[in-house]
Amino acid sequence: MHGPPSGTQRRTPCQLPLEIRHFEDRDGEQARVLRATEDWLGGGPDPARPLIISISGLTGVGKTTLGFRITRPLLESCPDGVLHADLDEGRRDGAADIADVLGQMLRALGVPQDEVERSLTARRRQYLDETRHRRLVVVLDNVRRFEGEAELLMPASAGSAVVLVGPRTPPDFDPGVAVELPLSPLTEDHAVRLLLRIAGDQTPAADPEAVAELARLCAGLPAALRVAGHWVRRHRRRGWARLLAGLTIELQRNGVPETEPVWNATYHDLGGPARTLYRLLAAEPGPAISPQAAVALLGTGEDAAEEALEELEDAGLLDLVPDLDDDRAVRLRMHALVRDHARRRAATDAADGEAAGGWQRNIRWHLRQAQRADELWAGKRMTLAARVSALPGAPDVDFRGKTAALRWLHSERRVLHACVRVAHDAGLHAESWALCEPLWTHQLDHPGSADDIDSFTLGRDAALRAGDLPAAIRMRCQLARPLWESERFVEAGRELDAAVSAAALLGSGHQDRKLFASALEFRGRLQAEQGKWSAAVPDYRHSLRLHQQIENPYGEMLLTYLLGQASAGLDELDRSAQELGIAHTMARELKRERMTARTGFALGRVLLRLGRAAEARQLYEAALDAARERRSLSEQVRVLEALGGLYREEGDEGTAERYLAAAHALRSRPTGSPPDPSRP
Repeated sequence: MHGPPSGTQRRTPCQLPLEIRHFEDRDGEQARVLRATEDWLGGGPDPARPLIISISGLTGVGKTTLGFRITRPLLESCPDGVLHADLDEGRRDGAADIADVLGQMLRALGVPQDEVERSLTARRRQYLDETRHRRLVVVLDNVRRFEGEAELLMPASAGSAVVLVGPRTPPDFDPGVAVELPLSPLTEDHAVRLLLRIAGDQTPAADPEAVAELARLCAGLPAALRVAGHWVRRHRRRGWARLLAGLTIELQRNGVPETEPVWNATYHDLGGPARTLYRLLAAEPGPAISPQAAVALLGTGEDAAEEALEELEDAGLLDLVPDLDDDRAVRLRMHALVRDHARRRAATDAADGEAAGGWQRNIRWHLRQAQRADELWAGKRMTLAARVSALPGAPDVDFRGKTAALRWLHSERRVLHACVRVAHDAGLHAESWALCEPLWTHQLDHPGSADDIDSFTLGRDAALRAGDLPAAIRMRCQLARPLWESERFVEAGRELDAAVSAAALLGSGHQDRKLFASALEFRGRLQAEQGKWSAAVPDYRHSLRLHQQIENPYGEMLLTYLLGQASAGLDELDRSAQELGIAHTMARELKRERMTARTGFALGRVLLRLGRAAEARQLYEAALDAARERRSLSEQVRVLEALGGLYREEGDEGTAERYLAAAHALRSRPTGSPPDPSRP
């Protein structure tokens, strides 16, 4: 009753290639399969189902190699053999020829050629009959999302195991998958070890940095590392540095031999909009892009862009990755070698003006969203750039509040900096310097980024090339701040002297006087940053008079605050407390949250020096709450350290240590990371 169908010569197929000689990492994945196998043999959650393992990831990441590697241990519990089918071998117009695959499997199981049924339905029934009484391992390679292609190849026996290999686990697959193994590229350490093993050299030779750079060039893809290793083996006498230069050119021009035909075939299987988006993503300036930005990049509306993105994800050409700065969002990322392939396709397939149109839409869309986020978070302030109107077919981000706007600016900061550079290089001077205005808002709460100096330098140059004198003045002022924060005081001084001189030549209109006052304020702050309080005061007072003349309450508040700081620096504490108290009240009345916190913190420091610790503590706590709401790492550290010092002076060492430890933890976070909102 439990034997094979009569008339069939039972075979034990073993369609496994030779074990690959060099293998690295994937220990965790193999351990997961081992545990799942033990559970399955022990009755598991559903012993009526075959054990189904799905391995997914980018072409060249080692999915098939791992699939065969985990198959060998499975043979102990599945002794009736291994069937393997590469569904891409007979794929036409995106669909696999399942009838042909079933025919091959039936013949491997011992069914004579002339007894293999003709139709797909009949072959499927025959396959179920042949597999019902066997414990097989079935390896299905290059399984894609096309409905039913994996399901039709499932063996009937619950004692069998199935290994699915493809870009994605089929989302509608039934029965369910027991183990999902999404593979990432190898880490640099593992990549170096694999490269050296393939090259036949177990040590980093005489040039470990060149070895590491060659591994980085392969971006963690085992397929690329094998090409590089054999390249090194063939040209051993050239030395690692020369080999690195030669292989860099080879990979960029021609790609990886093992993956290039697959990527080409996958690309040609895409629909027209997906192919266009693939080519456009090759020129995306940032390392990753938001799904909304991809809509703007394609420029044909949300529906077309979403369908194109789904195609690219299903094909394994695009990854969805968590946004490191916003755990509620995702980003789209291309592997470095896939991006190189997309560039090659763009060089041969793109229509005239395709790339230029794409990045122009991308830059203008990001500029518009940044301007909207800036206005929502920072409120009304002096900006000079014209507002970008909505782009057809590219909806705006729904910020849903000030905090979301600030979160977007922080999350997109790298893309915005990259857009500044691309716009500058493309001659889009107005867009280049305009992008620097919202980046200024981000810089106020997240100082210390080298990108600020680079972007504001480009913004200054773009404004000068555009012949826009007010914009050039503003960009010089913005550039000066990250320069002096980097203690490049001489360079900052040159920028501000030029800004003040140019601003003095402007007219007498409201905006002209306001810009002149701003340039004077920045030059005074440069003196203050160097402890030259007496030198700062004249520029501060001149700036205050200009703000009073044009009746600018915010400017009056800001300069009163700065004069209060200067008085404190000159040890005129009573005068400083009076000036800072006025500024703090004005900031509150103007509902300027950032300045309310900053004026309060400055006032607290002066009050503490005057022996009024209780009032200082209250102001410090309010400033800390505001810094946390703005997710400003630098201001949180400053206020936490001040609170620690206050409690230490009062002899409360335990509370002081808690605040100082919290400050140290935040200071240790990577630059640009959003701070942990937890309280000490």
